Amino acid sequence: MAKWTPQHEAPEPLEGPVVATITGGTILWFVLFLVQLPFYGWFDDHGHLWWLWTCLTGGVLGLYGVWFVRKRDAAIKRAAATGATERATSAE
Repeated sequence: MAKWTPQHEAPEPLEGPVVATITGGTILWFVLFLVQLPFYGWFDDHGHLWWLWTCLTGGVLGLYGVWFVRKRDAAIKRAAATGATERATSAE
């Protein structure tokens, strides 16, 4: 088999409201956990308790995700500001 090589360059990654998206997803995971919590006994009786813990895990990992994307966003803004300052200094 021949080695696969791409025929074109990969597109630039899409940038959007990443912090808001991750925050919304995290809130959704926690809401799903809280909605399922009153049915703990039913989930336990039917072997579906992992649904509850999956929602809690999604919420906790989402908190890490929010922290991570906020730091990433701040780093991107710092880099852009530094680049703008360097361009302004070199233009003088």
